[in-house]
Amino acid sequence: MNVDTIICGDNATVMATWPDACIDLVVTSPPYDDAREYGGHGWNFDAVRREITRTLKPGGVCVWVVADTSKNHSESLTSFRQAIAFREGGLNLLDTMIYSKAGYEFPRFGHRLYPQVFEFMFVFSKGAPATFAPLVDKPNVRAGSVPGRTNRIRNPDGTSKPSMKPGQTVAEVGMRGNVWEYACGYGNSSPDACAFDHPAIFPEALARDHILSWSNPGDVVLDPMCGSGTTLKMAKQLGRQWLGFDCSEEYCALARLRVEQANPPLFVI
Repeated sequence: MNVDTIICGDNATVMATWPDACIDLVVTSPPYDDAREYGGHGWNFDAVRREITRTLKPGGVCVWVVADTSKNHSESLTSFRQAIAFREGGLNLLDTMIYSKAGYEFPRFGHRLYPQVFEFMFVFSKGAPATFAPLVDKPNVRAGSVPGRTNRIRNPDGTSKPSMKPGQTVAEVGMRGNVWEYACGYGNSSPDACAFDHPAIFPEALARDHILSWSNPGDVVLDPMCGSGTTLKMAKQLGRQWLGFDCSEEYCALARLRVEQANPPLFVI
């Protein structure tokens, strides 16, 4: 298994040649419900799921970014079926997170439903996660104040206890919740505008924040459906080892170009 490379080929077939427990983190967004065309290429969900489960290290994490399409006035439920399959296949569903798309301005007239402005970020783990470095950057509305009666932890029997020590004030920032909001797209002036040559991308900040949360410098980060290479680029910038697959050589070339633009850290702590 060679790290820091992008392979054009069938992801499950190549992963089957890898040893067990060799990957620390997976961050990926699979094709779903034929919502996009990928040059006629397909993929085998069950095979990919099995290989991810097998190759994750104990404590390893898989972040699976997915949504559902609607047809005949009903959502497909593909996302939930995949989550259940991962869970029944041996991984824990550690968290069901939400990627909220800020600035979404694409009305869907005639669909009889509100515009879909979020995707699921299922966080699976192989046992307890080996790494959790929570992002503490949420501004607290009551920063500097002393908590009142509302800042209490409710016990199962209905009683409550203070969530903070007596006299302790609310900090300027706190831990994020599990709904993360990102602006859609990079903008035409961005050096990464070439990412739009791929039909489905997610923000660099999304990949960055999951890599920071669930891995350490030097860990191996995999995107088995790497597309335009966002996960791989951010892994390189954050001092992780990286690996990616795509079945299209065109997209592999695009991913390699973007990874080359990454500036790895001068020092890895």
